[in-house]
Amino acid sequence: MKKIVLFITFISLSISSCTDDITGLNELKKEATSTKPEYLFTNAQKNLADQMVSTSVNYNVFRLFAQHWTETTYPDESQYNITTRSIPDNHFTVLYRDVLRDLKESKTILSAEVYVGTTAEKAAKELVRKNKLAVIDILTAYTYSILVDTFGNIPYTQALDLENHPQPVYDDAKTIYKDLITRLTSDVSNLSTSAESFGSADLVYGGDVTQWKKFANTLRLRLAVNIYDVEPTYGKAQVEAAVTAGVIMNASDNANFKYLSTQPNTNPLYVDLVASGRHDFVPANTLVNKMNTLSDPRREKYFTLASNGTYKGGTYGTGNSYSSNSHVSATIEDPTLPGTLLDYTEVQFLLAEAVEKGAAISGTAQSHYNAAITASMEQWGVTSAEITTYLARTDVAYTTATGTYKQKIGEQAWIALYNRGFEAWTSYRRLDYPALAAPAGAYNGLTTVPVRYSYPAKEQTLNTANVTAATTAIGGNELTTKLFWDKF
Repeated sequence: MKKIVLFITFISLSISSCTDDITGLNELKKEATSTKPEYLFTNAQKNLADQMVSTSVNYNVFRLFAQHWTETTYPDESQYNITTRSIPDNHFTVLYRDVLRDLKESKTILSAEVYVGTTAEKAAKELVRKNKLAVIDILTAYTYSILVDTFGNIPYTQALDLENHPQPVYDDAKTIYKDLITRLTSDVSNLSTSAESFGSADLVYGGDVTQWKKFANTLRLRLAVNIYDVEPTYGKAQVEAAVTAGVIMNASDNANFKYLSTQPNTNPLYVDLVASGRHDFVPANTLVNKMNTLSDPRREKYFTLASNGTYKGGTYGTGNSYSSNSHVSATIEDPTLPGTLLDYTEVQFLLAEAVEKGAAISGTAQSHYNAAITASMEQWGVTSAEITTYLARTDVAYTTATGTYKQKIGEQAWIALYNRGFEAWTSYRRLDYPALAAPAGAYNGLTTVPVRYSYPAKEQTLNTANVTAATTAIGGNELTTKLFWDKF
């Protein structure tokens, strides 16, 4: 007993003799407690690109909603069941937590940096900081635009502030749109081409400020075209201002996230289609049949030949045999295939639509339409002769193709935006073409293609009052509830 008492006394004396302050016990000795704004920016870029290009049915089903692809063994998502795998929750979480939160933290750390040196040196560093902050805000605006175009009303003014707003209100979608346009306009004016930005930490433009200006103006153009039918005067003015300021005008301006050849830094498509060893997807007959009708030369770039020697798509919205249908091409399966956020093809289709809506910009709807198709085909390696032949077809040529401008632009944009599922889906929602139909076995008896995601189940549980208010404001929380810009 005496030995035990002495041992305890020794331990007590040893502890008290070291220090009376135990706060140091809370310090993480082996984990980083700080980081650099550049690291957070790069991480946000990658998470954003991964989310937009992935085909994992847990995160991104936009290729299925656009009816570019369909499924083989498990057709749930092409039948519009997005709740079993909590797809809205995952999309919402990635964009808020893994993209917007990292961008906000990057901005916070960057804003707090203190610079030393001569007056001239500090002024130069401040200019770089100003560029970085503008680029962060541009990417923030892009991310919020995706959220609005997915759900409608979303957390915005109170978002990312858990300390003060653990249950953020859902802001009006159109109001957010206008604020994003204002922010983008300001960001462009704050960017200085005489200074650097993120340099090699920027895996899209390598820190090229001129390119980020074009990106911001192009995003402004996209938002303006979306809002045009709701507020024609405002939309027209914003389209014209964005074009005047300078949008993406050739393929070298495309906003492509650069992937590497080895995991975990490959394009997520490689992981889903190749590394997984699974055969979950085949091209949908909806797209393949349309391209067959047009003898579209991009077929061999988009798909492989089926076992019967033809281009054959799986029946959309049902289970399909992988072996008897065409497959996704080797180009799509390349681990280094860039992840595209904005590109010249999309811009030209937007400009064609803007001209038809009445915007006073250079070029005709026909010239922009032809430029869009040409850009798409060139990107996929189609020859000049094949492009000329395709554009001359009476069912393709702008002056002779069937239907209104919405049908002509909508059908060709849908084909050209292959491998850009979200924007193909958005183009379909805005123009109502091509005429897509829900499959016979659609979830909950849906008879039309979804035009939004329902709000995340976790948000409905943890932020009930605000989700309920948002649901009332937009007219329902259904997959068929149209967004504000899709109602006209």
